[in-house]
Amino acid sequence: MAPYDHDHSGGGKQGGAGPHCPVCKAPAAEATKPFCSKRCADIDLHRWLAGVYRVPTKEKPEDEEEKK
Repeated sequence: MAPYDHDHSGGGKQGGAGPHCPVCKAPAAEATKPFCSKRCADIDLHRWLAGVYRVPTKEKPEDEEEKK
């Protein structure tokens, strides 16, 4: 399950407590869902921008295409 895919049905591992923050696993806050705070949302954004999270593709990087 991806860190942003939460079970909202009330069943399962969370025991009806609601979604949990994908960064620190604390209960998510309504104002910053799916995160517990703006701090965790910023941490997640930084991870995306730094390339920690990646979506796999079959495309070659642009610099490799330019060498041909």
